[in-house]
Amino acid sequence: MTEVGAAGIRGLLADNRDYRRLLSAGLISQTGDWVISTGLAYHIYVLTGSTLSSATMLLAARLPDVLLGSLAGVLADRWDRRRLLVATDLLLALGLLPLLAVRDPGQVWIVYAVALWTGVISTVLFPAQKALVPQIVPESQLVRANALHGQSGQAARLLGALAGGVAVGAGGMAAVVGIGVAGFLLSALLMAGLRTPARSSAVTVTVGGQWVAGLRLARENRGVRLLVAYMVITGLGEGIFGTLTAPFVADVLGGEGEAYGLFLSAQAVGGIAGGIAVAARPGKATPRALFGWGTVVFGLADLALFTYPLVTRELWPAVVLIALAGLPAAVLVAGMTTYAQTVAGEGRVGTVFGLLGSAQAATSLLGMALAGVLGERLGIVATLCLHAGGLISAGVLVLVSTRDSRGSEVRDFTPGGC
Repeated sequence: MTEVGAAGIRGLLADNRDYRRLLSAGLISQTGDWVISTGLAYHIYVLTGSTLSSATMLLAARLPDVLLGSLAGVLADRWDRRRLLVATDLLLALGLLPLLAVRDPGQVWIVYAVALWTGVISTVLFPAQKALVPQIVPESQLVRANALHGQSGQAARLLGALAGGVAVGAGGMAAVVGIGVAGFLLSALLMAGLRTPARSSAVTVTVGGQWVAGLRLARENRGVRLLVAYMVITGLGEGIFGTLTAPFVADVLGGEGEAYGLFLSAQAVGGIAGGIAVAARPGKATPRALFGWGTVVFGLADLALFTYPLVTRELWPAVVLIALAGLPAAVLVAGMTTYAQTVAGEGRVGTVFGLLGSAQAATSLLGMALAGVLGERLGIVATLCLHAGGLISAGVLVLVSTRDSRGSEVRDFTPGGC
């Protein structure tokens, strides 16, 4: 990292107390999510010995994103976002306590209920956190702030998955619950001390209208429609990738469990490094350019990753390529987040992100189903190449779509110098 880039990151963190709190709270809260999801996945399989039980738990945790994402986004625009996030963390901590009562397979319904509760409450986190960033960070620092905030999820994944596995193995479900509750309470404490400026506008929607507010916004705003189309295309690919990653490592590359863990770790490490690089040197490109070109390059990197086994079955190129793909992935995340925060106005940021979360969750589930069918008919490599092709086409779509619903140029945002 260059001295100028490091100074830019230090300046953002040193000068903005509220952003530091939001970043820390997000990292802690997301780490708690990973601890719980990892611990539950292991515990429920040991408890029941049933893969169907594991799948049911995952579905219970994921389905709320599809059904309630748009509603959660509108709530993030109607209510005070700081208080909403504090309440969310407290409800997540409280909802974990019934897991301490689980002793035998007959009580597996408690695990399902907790997974569903966690899934419902967590739908609020994504739109509220994303909508809060432009409230406390000036426009000139948005790309840098989004790059750091976006990669906190990768760090949480790395830390939380490891901590969850160690905790459930060493202390059982009680240890997992203890870590999760402590993390959510600490996150709530940090968020409670956040100072947020008054919002310039707020969305006023009837209770019934909350469910269709996101769809109405997409109909009215071409920029939002572009984002939804992007999420549909890439969500399908994410479902394919998530389903076929393990078969790719095991069947195509001939790796075992250790190789799979190394592959996923390299993905997370690459994402973190990419996020820091973007935060250090965001450059002067517009968010749309970062969004589009980052997606195209990310798709090309994935295409290289999935096709190199046609030449050699060595594992190390896969580890290197997926780590390198972290840089364009971080670029597209920072660009997309900033674009989404500015495309519809401050009072509708939560609605935008809620709609995008629902679109991605729904199409990701469809992608998982498609992966099972296409993986058998086309083969693992060919199906994963469809995912890479989808990324490239989605990136091109972003680059060629430059006008909003009123036929005027979407407002360009140029970040300040490093």
